[in-house]
Amino acid sequence: MRDINLELRHGQCYGILGPNGSGKTTLLDLLAGLQTPQSGTITFKGQRLQAWPKRQLARELALVPQDFMVRFGFSVREVVEMGLHPRLHRFAALSEHDQETISEALAATGIAALADRPVTRLSGGEKQRVAVARALAQHPEVLLLDEATSNLDIHHSLELLQLIRSRFERQGMQVVAVMHDLNLAALFCDSLVLLKSGRIVCQGPTEEVLTPENIEVVFGVEAEVVMSAFTNSKQVSFRLPAAPCQS
Repeated sequence: MRDINLELRHGQCYGILGPNGSGKTTLLDLLAGLQTPQSGTITFKGQRLQAWPKRQLARELALVPQDFMVRFGFSVREVVEMGLHPRLHRFAALSEHDQETISEALAATGIAALADRPVTRLSGGEKQRVAVARALAQHPEVLLLDEATSNLDIHHSLELLQLIRSRFERQGMQVVAVMHDLNLAALFCDSLVLLKSGRIVCQGPTEEVLTPENIEVVFGVEAEVVMSAFTNSKQVSFRLPAAPCQS
């Protein structure tokens, strides 16, 4: 990634979009502290991100990866419990409040019935909801989502984004979401960051960034962008550019 100059403000829901290989996941990994920038500085609450103790940073940031993998047969409930570990003293048992927090996260993501099932026996979409439940149980200040709905059908995608949006509005946490679907991003995000070839092409409020011109530059497709009364958000239709006529 090159020449990235980005300020993400508290209380905003950001969408990061771009074609494959544009650097979306790399940017999210940098924000999560999983990668170190080769030059420049990332700051969080006025302090260099790399200077934060790992355990303390884990209390503030929660990452939902694109492909959530658990190689051991932990139950769904045990995996969600892991979201609370950074806040617990060493060897401390979960309190009654902690248990209620876990149960609420399981219910909110629609996986309470799976609580005792080994996570290795779940479908991709079910695992993704476990990852979101674990992050929500953590009560982070910043929630980072890497295509969190990629394994979900449209009903569960909308349900999960609505849940995250309601938590965002109620708790005031910051959300930064790598997304693939332009229309879901328009519905969900306050601001967008469009990437191409490791650079930011444009950034700003969703209604300003989501234009046919920007979509053509970033994705190489023709687009029609209209305000939908049905969704109360901008919605995009797109097609490949017409091939030039051969004489």
